[in-house]
Amino acid sequence: MGAEVVVPRFTVITLGVSEMRRSIAFYASLGFVRKFRATGEAVAFFDTGGTVLALYPWEALAHDAGVPDAPRPQAFRGVTLAWNCRSEAEVDAALASAVEKGATLLKPAQPTDYGGYCGYFADPDGHVWEAVVAPGIEVGEDHRVHLPA
Repeated sequence: MGAEVVVPRFTVITLGVSEMRRSIAFYASLGFVRKFRATGEAVAFFDTGGTVLALYPWEALAHDAGVPDAPRPQAFRGVTLAWNCRSEAEVDAALASAVEKGATLLKPAQPTDYGGYCGYFADPDGHVWEAVVAPGIEVGEDHRVHLPA
């Protein structure tokens, strides 16, 4: 028998969170649609239009990954999640909406040195999100990112 062909793909982003109920409410308020609700508050899955966002208790996620759950990093973790937008106005609206729903504004939107426009917010657990419009990266009518060949 031949070896199975491995096809790389990015399917789920799992965020460790301190308070499941609070985080579920936050991401639902941003407009992400919760799916597979049979899991209750043990784990929460949101449809993001191509991948899945999962929320899982911080300690349980650390245990599952085999890493210590403390100390929790207070500094930048070296990872951002991106919310690509179709216009500067949409970037501003995304940031305002997130802050209105409990996010912390980290950096107001402004022009970038590469010709784009972006700002940053953090969710209630400090996970950093970028709201951005970037030249050459199209966001289609389907709200998905379409990269040039």
